[in-house]
Amino acid sequence: MKTNNALLNKISITLGILVLARIGIFIPVIGIDHESLNNTIQQNGLINFLNIFSGGGFSTIGIFALGIVPYINSSIIMQLIIKIIPDLENLQKNEGEIGRQKINQITRYLTLIWGLIQSTSIAIWIKPYVFNWNNIFILDCIIALTTGSIITMWFSEIISEYGIGNGASLLIFQNIVSSIPKNFQDYIKNFNNEYLIIYICCISIFCVSILIINILIQEGKRKITILSTKQLSTIQQIRSQSYIPLKLNQGGVMPIVFASAAITLPTYLYNILNNTQLANILYLFAQDQILYLPLYLALIIVFNYLYTSIILNPEDISTNLKKMGVSIPNIRPGSETVNYLKRIISRLTFVGSLFLFSIALLPTLIYYIFKLNTLKGLGATSLLILVGVAIDTAKQIQTYIISQQYDNMM
Repeated sequence: MKTNNALLNKISITLGILVLARIGIFIPVIGIDHESLNNTIQQNGLINFLNIFSGGGFSTIGIFALGIVPYINSSIIMQLIIKIIPDLENLQKNEGEIGRQKINQITRYLTLIWGLIQSTSIAIWIKPYVFNWNNIFILDCIIALTTGSIITMWFSEIISEYGIGNGASLLIFQNIVSSIPKNFQDYIKNFNNEYLIIYICCISIFCVSILIINILIQEGKRKITILSTKQLSTIQQIRSQSYIPLKLNQGGVMPIVFASAAITLPTYLYNILNNTQLANILYLFAQDQILYLPLYLALIIVFNYLYTSIILNPEDISTNLKKMGVSIPNIRPGSETVNYLKRIISRLTFVGSLFLFSIALLPTLIYYIFKLNTLKGLGATSLLILVGVAIDTAKQIQTYIISQQYDNMM
């Protein structure tokens, strides 16, 4: 009974924070022509993409318009800095909880800086849609949006610490879910009633396909058998129980998220550049052009390798195995183990990137096969994130229940 009450409290905290975060999106910054701004956003691929992940925050320019994006960007930058600066890497690896708190504090400062940069850019960008654009409006807009990003970061940390699931992921999850009813309604309007059933069937097949592929990606792993000297006598038993689980896709959904955002940049630059020669080159990378898909695949692979290098370090794994007196069968400890792990991780990352690319490509394939244009913009990335976050949250709930039952038994 105590376990159920504790779990309900965590779920209540999580839902309460998500509701507050959603309300903040609809508290607008005053002095903006929101109707004209919304029409412009619908025609801008990059801003429309960001609008999905902010739950419509960019179309309303609410105080939570930046959402969790500054915090995510700062976390990525922080992980890259840790790889470059040895002192920070030592702080993360060897200082335990104190080191983790210091890293989190630096990440918060970076979130503040990143929020100021993004809010300043937005204040300048919305100038044509502001009734009275002046220094006072710019200052008010920057303060409101930056404060909203800091509050959203605080919300995500509360969920991660006192609620259920990863706070940042759940906030993105909520924003994507909130846009589904409106998008589905818009898609329905483009079809005659006689084709509605066919359309719904195609949508269902599409979603189920994404679900199956995503589960394969999330749950797929390569088991690297490990043995210790004491276990050699029971080698067959250990081979089935002791192993290093290396995921097929260590980067999760983030590589495809950032690849999807980056792929819109050539089109955006093409629309604003006055240089005809450079614009013609950028046009080759626009959607439906010859270099669009190769660039998309390259971006997914690059981001996936980047995230995998941040999450997994073969040298650290080799060192930990050596400290525990454990080794991989037929592989010598030390440099040979490191090289072996690098090869395995590299192959898994490449295969995982191909899976992610196949998901991103699925709406386009359905468009060319069934000529359903609306499926092309349905957002395989969004479905991938939704399923991934749902699976991770369900696992955390299951893990929490098991741990509480174990504590009660003890």
